[in-house]
Amino acid sequence: MPELPEVETTRRGIEPHILRLAIDRVIIREARLRWPVPDALRTDLPEQQFTAINRRGKYLLLHSKPGTLIIHLGMSGSLRLVNESTPFRKHDHVDFVFRNRLCLRYHDPRRFGCILWTTGNPEEHVLLAAMGPEPLSSQFNGEYLYELARNRKISIKALLMDSRVVTGVGNIYANEALFLSGIDPRRAAGRISRPRLNDLCAAISTVLNRSIQQGGTTLRDFVNEKGQAGYFQQALNVYNRSGQPCPRCGSPIRKCRTGQRSAFYCSNCQG
Repeated sequence: MPELPEVETTRRGIEPHILRLAIDRVIIREARLRWPVPDALRTDLPEQQFTAINRRGKYLLLHSKPGTLIIHLGMSGSLRLVNESTPFRKHDHVDFVFRNRLCLRYHDPRRFGCILWTTGNPEEHVLLAAMGPEPLSSQFNGEYLYELARNRKISIKALLMDSRVVTGVGNIYANEALFLSGIDPRRAAGRISRPRLNDLCAAISTVLNRSIQQGGTTLRDFVNEKGQAGYFQQALNVYNRSGQPCPRCGSPIRKCRTGQRSAFYCSNCQG
């Protein structure tokens, strides 16, 4: 599933090419995504332009005068920039075609993603309203995490996966950040000191920024706006490396379940 770095990579990739371009038409070949693609896009977006392109967690927000597109890439979705004459493939479901013949094409084999439309404040949309702070923002820090974790028995990894606590960290990057900060993913959040949570927040920022710089992590289907794979997978320390040697001490990486998700860790380096 595309995580925050993959979505941010996509945002940065498409923004300079489509910002403030006149939209000519919207083509909907398949409306049956996670929720139906609104038919209103065909009439509301032509003659308009995207005035800003933001990200909230794993959602892309494409703002225009009449409203905002809310896009989630689901398990296998991607947005690609192509010429409008480029033949569409089987799972190319929606095209946003601009006056200069550039086309922003939404591709999603599993159709778990979504393209929604709101004319209100997108931050108040039901999908976004309850989200916690962005992990790369100043609001997400050790003090904030310490106050939320106090006296809680939930594992630290499960806490990081709660979008109401912090949005968009994702399973891959939670595992990697916990390894960098030397914290066992199974450890009760309320038993971790403020200094160690400071280290964890710094590690989350480091891991996410490194992944963004390398174009994201390709584990199954993710590609960027040019159809290229991300390369951060080659730098993963623990995620999906069960049984392989720890890059620090050589002990075998272990796998467990916490918060109903897989966790990967080194029992020697993480305590």
